[in-house]
This record gives sequence, structure tokens and C-alpha cells, in this order.
Amino acid sequence: MDISVVLGCSLGAVLGVVILASYKLGLLYQLFHKTETQSPRHGGESVAEVLRAHGVKFVFTLVGGHISPILVACEKLGIRIVDTRHEATAVFAADAVARLSGTVGVAAVTAGPGLTNTVTAVKNAQMAESPLLLIGGAAATLLQGRGALQDIDQISLFKPLCKFCASVRTVREIVPTVRKALAIAQSGTPGPVFIEFPIDTLYPYHVVEKESAPKNTSKSLFGKIMAWYLQNHLSNLFAGAWETCDLSPLPVYIPHATEDEVQRCVELVSRARKPVILLGSQATLPPTPADDALESLGIPCFLGGMSRGMLGKNSPLHIRQNRRDALKEADLVLLAGTVCDFRLSYGRVLNRRSKIIAVNRDRSQLLKNSDMFWKPTVAIQGDAGSFLLRLSKDLKGHRCPEEWPRSLKEGEAIKEKANRAKADEKTERHLNPISVLHRVDELLAEDSIIVADGGDFVGSAAYIMRPRGPIRWLDPGAFGTLGVGGGFALGAKLCRPESEVSS
Repeated sequence: MDISVVLGCSLGAVLGVVILASYKLGLLYQLFHKTETQSPRHGGESVAEVLRAHGVKFVFTLVGGHISPILVACEKLGIRIVDTRHEATAVFAADAVARLSGTVGVAAVTAGPGLTNTVTAVKNAQMAESPLLLIGGAAATLLQGRGALQDIDQISLFKPLCKFCASVRTVREIVPTVRKALAIAQSGTPGPVFIEFPIDTLYPYHVVEKESAPKNTSKSLFGKIMAWYLQNHLSNLFAGAWETCDLSPLPVYIPHATEDEVQRCVELVSRARKPVILLGSQATLPPTPADDALESLGIPCFLGGMSRGMLGKNSPLHIRQNRRDALKEADLVLLAGTVCDFRLSYGRVLNRRSKIIAVNRDRSQLLKNSDMFWKPTVAIQGDAGSFLLRLSKDLKGHRCPEEWPRSLKEGEAIKEKANRAKADEKTERHLNPISVLHRVDELLAEDSIIVADGGDFVGSAAYIMRPRGPIRWLDPGAFGTLGVGGGFALGAKLCRPESEVSS
């Protein structure tokens, strides 16, 4: 082989390594972007500015040193900092804000045990499909994996729980990372996202320099290399940190049914004699809650999860009892954000002769257990609320036969009479829970928000208590987490201070 070719390849390889190393060390970036060593600004301000630009009003926390700059900056910008006594409560409160406001709820906790304490609450938000941003502190970038205080692999811990996880490595990454996370939290199937902020990305340059700059380094070659490396790392950390950048929200992606899918469903519904709608929490999501569409469709509805209350207290379309019997009789079932999991006996309660329309933003939830116990006639990966609205417009003037909802209401009246009889039964030493629930329901104000915290008690409350309007019922969701009450009530009262919150 020609020696010139060998030399050329070798030089090319060396040049490639040099360029890669320069990129990794931030040398190329620093050539074109200034490091403002005298600036008093800090990364916490960047976080707060993005949150404010996205309409965030509350940050729930248990204060810790790793995240203090974020909390201080948020407070200065008018974002209310709400300190709790446990990190899980902070996340539960942020979850409630997300559900009630239609925006992203935000919780900020310190590194290590602060984050591990949130795991159950984050998993609950994931299964409840709540858009939530969890902000976590972390050890300094150079100290991660070296035994620093509260240093663990936080990203690996939260990857199974969150739609998006990121670790900020420089101050200039803060704004684009937070904007991206907030958009992902609301896109598709909403859910939690997590960003960890190493402590040296949040404090001002002079503070970080004091802690990380080389001190009394050896005059040997290795010592000089180490001193240069540390100084370069510090410069790269803050290079371009305060350049003007866009803070506004990124577009949110929401899947929608196709026109062909809608028209096929129009045909199925128009031919049905005994249709029912099973509404899940997804039907409450922005931008198109389903309440107006339900009244227009005129189809009997069973409401579950956050959709309870969507038809008000006494709607003739809302059927609250005998769901299993209704599903056996129905010739068409529309699963609008409802999942065939344990709550529907994995799909076994559905009549195999029924036409089944399933609509869900999440494909795995859309088809859950369809390989075993049920088969959708039409399966649509899309937003339930907007689908129902389009369906109602195309079916304008169509009503299902009056005898069908009337028969369901008659059966409901019989069941509720039996429940009332149970409520009147005397107990020797304990409260009668059915009686308690009936009494609380009678006393609820019209603007009440009901927070249901508990296992079987929530199940009973779901068919006895009547939320007075849309998004006035909060329960854990599919995960069935006990202990959500305090955090949910806190978030609910802050979101709607004029409302009575019953927990």
C-alpha cells in the first residue's frame, strides 16, 4: 500500500479524534459563544422563566439544597412555591393540578432519597395519564458516580415511569430541555416527565467556580492537564448560558381519528338500537372535553375515572348502576378512553355479539386484552373527546330509541332503592359506610370537588356520590394508590380556591 495513503488515513483518524474530543469538551462551542464569568445569573432562573412562559402557577416541593435556586427564582417570578412534608405529597398535588387545570403539574424535589420518595406518586400519575413534570436535583456533573452525597443513577430509576427523562449537562441546555419535556408531557397519551439538574448547572458561575476550580494543583504535566480540564469544564458549563432564546411552548401532538374511521362509526351508531358509551378519564383532556358531545349524541353513558360528573348531577343520560347488565344487553358499546383491564373484567363483561368501538390515545391501552376476551369492531388511536364531538356533529338529529335509556333508568332506580335500604341498616359498633356516603352526598355544595382516597371505599363512593359537574371528582386511577388524599386536596384547593374540597 502506498505510504501516502497510510499517512492520509492516519492523519484523518487523528483529525477525527481531535474533532470529536473538541466537541465533547465543548471547545468548538466555546469558540463562538461567550462564558460570562461575572454574571450573577444562575440556571434556576432559566427553569423559572420557562415555567412561567408555560403558564405554571404552582411548584410543589419539599425544599432541598440541590434545587434551592429553582425555588428562589420561581418565587421571584410569581410562581407560588408550596412546601409539603413528603415528596410523594408534592407529586400528588402536582398531579391534581394537572388534572384540574389541563396544564402540566410541576413538582421539584432534592436528589437521591428526595426522588426515590416520589416513585409511587409518579407511577400513579403515569397510570392515571396525568401530564406532570418532576424536577430533581443531582450531584455536580463531575462528581456523579464518584460517591457524592445522595448520588444515584436517577435516570435509570425513572425511565420505566416517565415518557421522557433527561439530565442537563450545561446551563445552556436548560431552556430547550424544559420546553421539550413540557411538550412531551402533554402530547399523545399524557404522562409524567423527569429532568435532573446537577447542582452545578443551577448556581451562579462564581459559586460553582469556588467549589470546582482547581486548587493547589501539582506543577507536573498531569497536574497541569487536570487544571486545564477542570477550568475548561467550568467554562463549557456556562458558555452561551445567557444568550436570548425562545421560551414559548412547543407544539403539542394529539392523535385524531381519520374521517373514514369517524364515518364507519357513524354507520354503526345509526343502526344501533341499544347503544351505550363507557367514558374514561381521557374524555376530559384538553383541547376537547366530551361533555357537549354527550348531550348531543343522546346515548346512555356510564362514567368512570375523571369523567364522573361530566353530565352533572342528574342527567337522564347518566346511568350509574347495573353496568354489567347493560353491557350484556347492548348491541353497541363505545369505549371512549375506557380500558378493558380489571375494571371491565379484562373485557369479559362485553357482549361478544355487540359492535364495539374503542377510542384511546394509547395503542397498548386501546387493544388491551383484545387478544383474549374481546374484539373491537373499530379500534381508533385518537383523542376521545374530539372523536365524540365529530361523531355527534355527523349524527345530528339522530337519537337512540327512547325505551332503551328508559329501561336502564328504571333498573337504576331499583338498584338505588336497594342501596338506600342498605344505608338505613343499623350497625352496632361501627359507622355504616353506605349511610355516610349518602349523607355526604346530600351535603355537597354545587361547586364541590370530591377527592376519593381509599380502596373499597372509593368503589362504593363511585356509585353513590354524584359529582356536580365536569372535573369535580379526583381518585387515584388505575393504580389504586392509597394516600393520595392530602396531596390531591391541596392541589385542588389551590386550583379552585372558591370550591369546597371534600376528601
